[in-house]
This record gives sequence, C-alpha cells and structure tokens, in this order.
Amino acid sequence: MSRLIIVSNRLPFSIDHEGDEIKLRQSSGGLVSALKSYFENNHGQEEITEKLWLGVADFPQEDWNGVALQQAASYGFEVRPLFVDKQVYNDYYNGFSNSVLWPLFHYFPTLVQYPASYYDAYVQINKRFSKELSSMLRPDDIVWIHDYQLMLLPQMLRLQKPDATIGFFLHIPFPSYELYRLLPNEWKKGLLQGIMAADLIGFHTHDYVQHFIQSVKMILGADTYFHTLQYQNRFIRADLFPIGIDYKKFNNAATDPEVVAYKNEIKKNFDEKKIIFSVDRLDYTKGIMDRLNGFEFFLEQSPQWKEKVVFVLNVVPSRDEIQAYNERKRQLEEKIGTINGKFSTISWQPIIYRYQHLPFHELSALYQLADVALITPLRDGMNLVAKEFIASSVSRTGVLILSELAGAASELNEALLVNPTDVNDIAINIERALNMPLQEQRNRMVLMQRRLQEYDVVKWVNDFLDQLRDTKKEQQKLTVKTLDEKAINGICRHYAETKKRFFLIDYDGTLVPIRRLPSEAVPDEKVKDFLASISSDPDNHVAIVSGRDAGTMEKWFGYLPITLVAEHGSSIKMRNESWQQLVTVSDQWKDEVRRIMQIFVTRCVGSFIEEKTNTVAWHYRNTQVDLGFARSRELINNLSQLIQNTPLQVIDGNKVVEIRMAGFDKGTITLRILSEAQPDFVLCIGDDTTDEDMFKVLEDSAYNVKTYTIKIGNRGTAAKYTLPSQQHV
Repeated sequence: MSRLIIVSNRLPFSIDHEGDEIKLRQSSGGLVSALKSYFENNHGQEEITEKLWLGVADFPQEDWNGVALQQAASYGFEVRPLFVDKQVYNDYYNGFSNSVLWPLFHYFPTLVQYPASYYDAYVQINKRFSKELSSMLRPDDIVWIHDYQLMLLPQMLRLQKPDATIGFFLHIPFPSYELYRLLPNEWKKGLLQGIMAADLIGFHTHDYVQHFIQSVKMILGADTYFHTLQYQNRFIRADLFPIGIDYKKFNNAATDPEVVAYKNEIKKNFDEKKIIFSVDRLDYTKGIMDRLNGFEFFLEQSPQWKEKVVFVLNVVPSRDEIQAYNERKRQLEEKIGTINGKFSTISWQPIIYRYQHLPFHELSALYQLADVALITPLRDGMNLVAKEFIASSVSRTGVLILSELAGAASELNEALLVNPTDVNDIAINIERALNMPLQEQRNRMVLMQRRLQEYDVVKWVNDFLDQLRDTKKEQQKLTVKTLDEKAINGICRHYAETKKRFFLIDYDGTLVPIRRLPSEAVPDEKVKDFLASISSDPDNHVAIVSGRDAGTMEKWFGYLPITLVAEHGSSIKMRNESWQQLVTVSDQWKDEVRRIMQIFVTRCVGSFIEEKTNTVAWHYRNTQVDLGFARSRELINNLSQLIQNTPLQVIDGNKVVEIRMAGFDKGTITLRILSEAQPDFVLCIGDDTTDEDMFKVLEDSAYNVKTYTIKIGNRGTAAKYTLPSQQHV
C-alpha cells in the first residue's frame, strides 16, 4: 500500500472571499481538471490508499482555517499548502518560470530574460518543496512532480531520499537542442540534471521526447537506448503519455439541465447563425492575434458569410500582474474593435468577445453549439480544449480547426490542421469547415471521439503510474554494486572452485591509464608480468578485447599464450593461433569521415584523428574538458546524419568518437569466443562504452556460467560491479 503525492507549482484551488464566507475556486489549467476527474472516478490503482497534493498557496496562511480545510476535503485528496516569501515567489514564477522557461520552451527566444536573481529564486522555491517533501515522505510513497516550475526538484529530493519513487511530467513542449542550448551553462545543465534524477520522465508527444533525449546526450553525455537513459549510474526512462480528459464528463453534460438551459438561451441570441468558438488563456503562445487576423481575412475573402457567422471568443484572464500581459490584452481588444467596426451592421457583430473565467455549464453549452472550434496556438504542449470540444459533440457534428503546432495535433489528425501564422490557411479552412457536409463531419468526429474515449484521463494516469512502477522494478534488477572486499572474496572463492576460467579484459583505461597519445599507452613490465602469470595457468584463458589495431596488439602481446581481439572484434587471434580478419570492408567511406573529423580537429585544440584498418577515431583526451565533450556531441550528431542508411555505426567511447562498420562489436566477439571455450567462470572488465556490449551479452547470456562483469568509472553500466578508477584494477 502506498500514497500518491502530486506535486505542482500551485494548489488545485484558490480561496475567494464572498462577504464573510470563504469559498474554494478550482484553479484553471488542464492538470487540475484532469487529476480532479481522475480522483473522482474509479481510478483502478488499488495499491494507492491515500492521495496528497502539495503546492504553493496563493492565499494568506490565516485563510487556511477550518472552513477551507473542510471544503478542501471534498476534492478527494489531502492538501498540503506551502507558504513562501512573496518576492522570492515572484522571481521564481513570473521571473524564471514564465520569463525564461515559458518563452524559450514555446519557441519565443527573443522574449527570454536572463537575470541571475530569477534562477536563484527558482532554486530557493524548489529547495522549499524538497524540504517539505523530505519531511513527509514514507518508503512506499509515489511522488509525481509536474511541470516546468519544478525541474530541479527531482534531484534535490533524490539527494535526500535516494530510494524514492519519483515521476516527472513536463506539460509544455521541450524545445529542440539548438534552442535549449541558448540557456546559460549552469542553468541548462542544472535543469537537465534535475529532471534526470526522476525514475520516469513523461512528455505529451514523441517530438518532445526526442528533443529531450538529444539535449541530455549533447549536454550531459548520457547514454541512450531508445527511451532508456543511463546517467550517473542510474537507469531512467523517458516516454510519451498524451494527457487525456474526463470524456464522460463532457459527453454526459449534454443532458445537464443547467447546460441545456444556457444552450437554449444562446440559440435565441444567435438565431440561425453559424458559431465559431475559441477559448484560451491570455498568452502570446496561444496565437489569438494571428487567429483574429485569419478571421478578418476570411471575412474579406468570403463576403457571402456576412451576417451568417459569429465568432465567440472567450479569453481567460492569465497573469494579470505582468504588465506585458495587460499590454497584450489592450492590443487584442483594439484588434477586435477594429474588425467589428469594419464589418458590423446594425443587426450583426462578427466577434462576441468576453474576458472572463467560464463556468463549466457555459463552456459545455458553447462546445455543443459550436459549428467550428478554432484552436490555433503558436505552440502548445497538448491543448485540452480541442479534446473537450470533440468529447462534447453528442450529435457527432462540428469541425475542429487545430494548429499543427499543438501537441494534440499528433492525436487528432482528422481535424483540419493549419499553420497558425498563415492567415490564408486559417481563412481557407474556416470556409472549408463551414461548408463541410454533415456526413464528413460525423466521419471525422467518430474517429476522434473513439480515440479520446479509449485514452481518457484515467488511462493517462494509470499508464504513467504503471510504467513508473515497472521502471523502478527494472532499476532494482540493474542495481550496480561497488566491488568491495566481500565481492572480491566471493570471486576468489569461485575462481578456486572452477577449472575452466575465462578473462575478458579491455586495454586502454583498464590495463593501462588513458595517455595523452595512444602511442604512449605502452604496457609496462607490471602489466606484462600480470598477463604472463595469469595465462601460465592452463585452466585460465585470457583475452584482451581492444579497439587497438591488430599490428599494435601483436607487437605488444603476440608472444603470450592469450587471445587478442583488435578493433572491437573486426579481427581476432585465438590463443596459439594466427590472426583472422572477420570483417572485410571498402575504405571508400573513410574520406568523408576524415574530412568531417578534420573540421573538428581544427575547432578543438588538442584533438586528433587515428585511422585503423576498419575504423577511424577522433580523440579528445588532450582537449579542454568541457570543450572537448561539447565538440564530441556535435561530431556524433554530424556523423550520425552522414551514415543514415549505410552499414556504418558511430561509437561514443571514453574521450574518443569512432566510426566503423556495423555488425561487429565486443559483445558479438565475446559470444563467439565463449561458444568455443565453454568456461565455468568468466570475469570481464572494461571502462568504455564499447565494453558495455560485453557486459550486456554476459549478463543476458543463456550459458549456465557464473560471470563477473566490472565497469571502471561511475557512468551508467550494464555491469554487475564497478571500480572507482583504473588504479584500482
């Protein structure tokens, strides 16, 4: 049994004073309505016995009295308000959250402000959340942190509670790497490290997941495999979970007496006119001004619709305390006045504008009456208004015009998708929607309704929580232990009990330290004596599995009775046998690879190219650490694009980027060697990404043999054990 702790910037309600009475008013926003609906329904999470919601209170502490507490209980979960300093909160919320993250993540980089005080406040408030959570957390609790205001919180909480189950969900777009990298170094790295301390990271669309993965690869150097990430010895999953709505609530509202009464009232006012409906918060990302320009252009191009259509535009107040939002409201109202002045007649006004929060019965009635829903944000994480409109159509008629840049567009492709900045595109599709035959409307609507019905808010929450639990279980299976004295004693004991032992050993970074130049990493007498000693026992089979070329391997170790594997498995010399070339490839691809790598040699002082028989490598071990790493991310990106649809692969190694033919690696050659040797004891040790291929096949091997896999360093690994550094080998 466990508790589910929802953590968001704000509580799901605010407090209103009506005379001497205190009343709770539900906060606007998709998260609140989605989770409230989830808690009110039979959610199917039997393991969860309690629900809590932690957020900042936007009301004074003295208002949190018995009356408010009683009313809060009706929400179906316990509420924990945080009371914070107003000035710090302002810099955190209106400052960093909404003047840095919000515009940047919505592709408005010119609106971003960069005062250091904003980030300082952001850190403070996230720490305040962490302190509160740490004090209340129990071992079996599930913590679900929501949105861009709390991106640092998962890491802060993880430091206090290393074993906590933590999910994080980003409800806004995650921008492309090229945009995200505009943030100052401390900020962009800190935010990603914050999120990466969660166990499961959720996004609304596949694009957002891919943008995030590229950023953590380029900035943090995290290892990625599809949606699985490895960072700082942890396995994390990033996946898409498009948020759903309470479908039944909107669909069943058609028979609600209050909704029916309001709907009949509107019908009288609008007579037989077609209704276009929009409802949005006052925000520059919503594209309201472009929408008005599109509607104006429609009226100009389609004069036959004069006095036959009305555009009901409801704008929900948002961030009134920010001067820029008040200025946008003024500009918006001026534009509405201009259009109405230009096209109105004595008996007709093309735009009906309201600036207010809509009660549910009014919103539902307008959804049902609308012939067209015009929803054209410039960027939107999801947009639940589009889904609510679809769910509300009991007649299965009505047309959704939706921005192709809204997250919902990936699910609602039967809508008329438009470019929100293209007034002609908007105008053409308004005309098309108003003229669409009823049967086509129904065909489109049925498909979208079926999809939304199947993946509603309950399904969304359950999917996330189920995958969070599965991810946690998978992490526990992959827990890596430091090779301590107890583990060493166990290995030694098993070594003594067996008669057919196999050692798979990497070279650079394992047998010898990483040197300034590869040619300087020559094995010393200590290494040679060790290899001679261990291989002198006929029960021991030693294999050095390296990225080095065959000539170098032969020069250094050819005299020993051991197996040598060169260039990650492209050639092999079995013990007491001759060299075999396992891969024969053309060199034609090398010219273009060398050309690109040479550009990076020029751009990154200290880096150099090494060419082998079947691979070309770019080393950055002698560069400035941050610069070399940053350039390696760029090079990997360039090479990955170059080799698309080719039999080549890019390898991200230890201070080296290599490109080689696909289909051979250290894992493949390991399986080949073991299938012939049939050992009863295997010890494998390495330090590099390329060594992960050996670790994976050994840990997953079907052979009934005891294996010990050891990774040098603290990066995420499939190995069973780790050693702090090469000196410990």
